[in-house]
Amino acid sequence: MILPIYTYGLPVLRKETDDVPTDFPELETLVQDMFDTLTKSEGVGLAAPQIGRSLRLLVVDLDALKDEEPAYEGFRKAYINPRILSYGKEQDSFTEGCLSLPGINESVKRPTSILLAWEDMQRQAHEEWIDGFLARVLQHECDHLDGKVFTDRLSPLRKQMVKKKLQALSKGKVSAAYRVKTPH
Repeated sequence: MILPIYTYGLPVLRKETDDVPTDFPELETLVQDMFDTLTKSEGVGLAAPQIGRSLRLLVVDLDALKDEEPAYEGFRKAYINPRILSYGKEQDSFTEGCLSLPGINESVKRPTSILLAWEDMQRQAHEEWIDGFLARVLQHECDHLDGKVFTDRLSPLRKQMVKKKLQALSKGKVSAAYRVKTPH
């Protein structure tokens, strides 16, 4: 089922999430709904708070990028209870956007690699160093799980420059090509 994306200004986006319990009965349905919603909104990553669920769960689909990066062909993965354990030393800047902040795109500096711990759909634990674009997507989505959005990482000057756009979003003034739930 395609769900509405929660936009900036809704409290669930600023709340630290709870772990997904091992006996969570609707996990498969929720993950499928998240993938359906992500596909419809043409994003690459989606965290549970973005659909109104305060759970430590995210999905990533990089298949659309396979022409530029063949390794991403067929890449669709759910990350249950992901936690970044460590960051690599190198950083780079890249323009990010967010389904919950439509119309805002800003350059964000992040580490180029992370050590991530998570569980897969069979609830098997994993720990792996991840680099490149996938590391950036996972950092962006893990921020959502910690109650943060990418504009929190901007310099004071850039934050000031997007302030009016953020205020408009928090008042429900949203234009998106997908279903959204706004604060008003």
